[in-house]
Amino acid sequence: MPERLFVCTPSKLGTYLDCPRRYRYSYVDRPSPQKGPPWAHNSLGASVHTALKNWYALPAARRGTEALPTLLKSTWVREGYRDVDQERVTYRKALGWLDTYVAGLDPEQEPLGVERVVATKTAVLAFNGRADRIDARDGEAVIVDYKTGRTGLDADDARGSQALALYAYAAARVFRRPCRRVELHHLPSGTVAAHEHTEESLARQVTRAEDAARDIMAAEKAVAAGADADEEFPTNPGSLCGWCDFRRSCPAGAEVHGKEPWAAVEHLERAE
Repeated sequence: MPERLFVCTPSKLGTYLDCPRRYRYSYVDRPSPQKGPPWAHNSLGASVHTALKNWYALPAARRGTEALPTLLKSTWVREGYRDVDQERVTYRKALGWLDTYVAGLDPEQEPLGVERVVATKTAVLAFNGRADRIDARDGEAVIVDYKTGRTGLDADDARGSQALALYAYAAARVFRRPCRRVELHHLPSGTVAAHEHTEESLARQVTRAEDAARDIMAAEKAVAAGADADEEFPTNPGSLCGWCDFRRSCPAGAEVHGKEPWAAVEHLERAE
């Protein structure tokens, strides 16, 4: 019998590559360990992403900056903030980012997809993922990923992103057109970090994803056969531990000082 395909999303693969123990807590252990409180930066990112999705859902004639306050307010996620004052500051910042970003978009330009699921299979993977936006440019598809984090991004971030490469690989097959360019649109700074993939560089990222999938399936199979789950899914201690949802359940993570749920948006208050 052929080996089963590993069903995955970019998030699932990325979780394993960041920390196998976190992958185990998220996808293997049942019941899964209790997560920590919601993160304000996740709430911010979700709010902005949904507002942009709903902006594109409007008729072209209504796609202006004047629609943004209503769109953002209706999609605003309130979890994780320290208090109402911090939430209000963050909302104003997010609205400003959106206003600047949307002012540079052509409302008549229809993307190939917004929050579009693309899927494909390889010899190892059954991959699916939801791309923020897929543009049509000069007969090709272009992957656009929105970012709202504090740190600016550069071309190396776009080049090294496995998620963007997998989106491009899948989109080329879904839309039956070349898809090599991937872009990170950093809304706080108004910058775009881009990379132009080749068939070879996309193939390398797919191979890397398949290698990770094989490791995951081998570890899951070993645990099912009675192996020590801690050994098969080891921790990867580092700077990410303080931000981990499962820090309190992980012996290595418990030794790290955890970040406050609102820590990643505190700088927005200082910038007021």
